Amino acid sequence: MKIATYNVNGINGRLPVLLRWLKQDRPDVVCLQELKCSDARFPDSELQKAGYAAVWHGQKSWNGVAILAKGKTPVLTRQGLPGDPDDSHSRYIEAAVNGILIGCLYLPNGNPAPGPKFKYKLHWFDRLLSYADELLSHDVPIALAGDFNVMPTELDVYAPERWRDDALFRPEVRKAYAELVNQGWTDAVRHLHPRERIYTFWKYWRNSFERDAGLRLDHLLLSPTLASSLKSAEVRRAPRGWDHTSDHAPVMIELVSPSV
Repeated sequence: MKIATYNVNGINGRLPVLLRWLKQDRPDVVCLQELKCSDARFPDSELQKAGYAAVWHGQKSWNGVAILAKGKTPVLTRQGLPGDPDDSHSRYIEAAVNGILIGCLYLPNGNPAPGPKFKYKLHWFDRLLSYADELLSHDVPIALAGDFNVMPTELDVYAPERWRDDALFRPEVRKAYAELVNQGWTDAVRHLHPRERIYTFWKYWRNSFERDAGLRLDHLLLSPTLASSLKSAEVRRAPRGWDHTSDHAPVMIELVSPSV
């Protein structure tokens, strides 16, 4: 079973890129972030023609998350991260697919830091920590996948010295991510590639992709009952080089187990 996460950076504007990648890699489950469209404008029919059913949580012009499943409809279990009833951002959606609970998230960017946006990011991270800990208590197969907007270590950023004060790399954010992993989650990419410099995002400017001046922002975290099934984890870099593409690349894992 293949599970992927992909920040599409506008699903309708990048739909040809998304469909091309789905046809090429044929993931079984896909978590999408930054849809940048309302619920009504989500391209459900086009995805169904490509063989994927979906659940989504849209927001006009900003944010937005979705879960796609090949050949079956994800069973929606949650829209929105608990802990703040006044939070109107569409940043979390959860569904069951093939016996696995999939949480798709788009964590706030937080810049400029310090400031209100950074405070919101840390508050959102606190809510995620609480809910992720609750999820683990159920002892079921779970994957938390998405754009976490954090580079966990210096190995995850091309020039650490330039990012010290950025909201994606500040100590508070890296500490929160470490606390999340220490709950018992497995960072799939880093688990299988402990010493490799791997990126999932490259800015559009200054030939960042060509120079491989990137950041690792997109992660798949696996619960203990799922981590034992992990076979492979890799960044699918090719779509980042296509025309009119997202500034992120898909990240995909493969699970091999009799139960999944």
